[in-house]
Amino acid sequence: MSAHALSNLVCRCFTLAMVALVHPAIGFGADAALTPIRTYIGTYTRADGSQGIYQAELNPTNGALKLFSVAGEAKNPSFLALPPRNKFLYAVSEVDDYDDSHGGALSAFSVDAASGKLALLNHQSSGGSGPCFVSVDDAGKNALVANYGGGSVAVLPIDAAGKLEPASCFIQHEGSGPDKSRQEGPHAHCIKLDAANRFALACDLGLDKVFIYRFDGATGQLTASDQPWMETEPGAGPRHLAFHPSGKWVYIVNELNSTLTAAAYNGEAGTLKSLQSLSTLPAGGVPGNSGAEVVAHPNGKFVYSSNRGHDSIAMFAIDQQSGKITSLGQHPIGGKTPRNFNIDPSGKFLLAAAQDSDRIVVHAIDQATGKLTQTDHAIDVPMPVCIKFAP
Repeated sequence: MSAHALSNLVCRCFTLAMVALVHPAIGFGADAALTPIRTYIGTYTRADGSQGIYQAELNPTNGALKLFSVAGEAKNPSFLALPPRNKFLYAVSEVDDYDDSHGGALSAFSVDAASGKLALLNHQSSGGSGPCFVSVDDAGKNALVANYGGGSVAVLPIDAAGKLEPASCFIQHEGSGPDKSRQEGPHAHCIKLDAANRFALACDLGLDKVFIYRFDGATGQLTASDQPWMETEPGAGPRHLAFHPSGKWVYIVNELNSTLTAAAYNGEAGTLKSLQSLSTLPAGGVPGNSGAEVVAHPNGKFVYSSNRGHDSIAMFAIDQQSGKITSLGQHPIGGKTPRNFNIDPSGKFLLAAAQDSDRIVVHAIDQATGKLTQTDHAIDVPMPVCIKFAP
């Protein structure tokens, strides 16, 4: 190479480097930053027109949301799970009549990498009626399910082809709570693994308990931790939980008394300790409201929960030393009944599923203050009840 050509090459590389510094989105890794985020939506199929699991794409730059079509047909796929490698998708079938079992089911789908379309692999019994939550371990070898109607949790192994096998573990919760209309018996509503996949936490709305289980991924077994559960306030009705990105705290949304509980979590010992509970509603409360979903922001500074009835997202700041929360108020979702919402991986947008408005509405997140602003972006989806972003 001549001295002149070498000089030109150096100048061009220097110019590109300066552009990347001034405009990071144009520099190295820009394609990844601008790639649309594949989004799957679980629905209730009891409404006219709903066929199962829908597929959309979120523009990570401006929050525009584009609906494509039904990705896979299923009956009441009210909650979804996507393993890290993005080859399969698992969905509950929230019914009580699967295969004449008086219970529900889990469905396994393969994901077409190019189109995002789903192909059914198989079904398995969830072990109880009304399964409403499913999660998958990091190895993609076990699906964990919570059966609301049955008041139980179970583990279903996943084979190398992504198919579900019969349950390797089944645990029936026992007892009741003070609210005789809603807590006449156990109602398992959520089961999630911690980041190390050592312990699983399970919310039971009927018992006012968050159960703590040791998890063995090799055998697909759950066993009670040395601290078998943490109790919430009587009549609170713990529904869902979210781990803080640091792993030090857990946030629990309580359906029946519309509160958010902050708890300290020890991932080595598998213990939970309640720190505080705050209302998710404005002063004076809202009759008939019920809490639904909770999501921690990826930056760890904020946590959000949804109110059905008030139809809002409650916003909280997280103290980075104690894990305790401070209310930032409530933000309307632009629809009715936010059973579920989710925050995109970048932390820029919150998508709220307005179940009874048949819409998903996009809200921008101020990552400095945690406050939400409704955007002009929304899509129409029949009875959306779960939003999941593909890893």
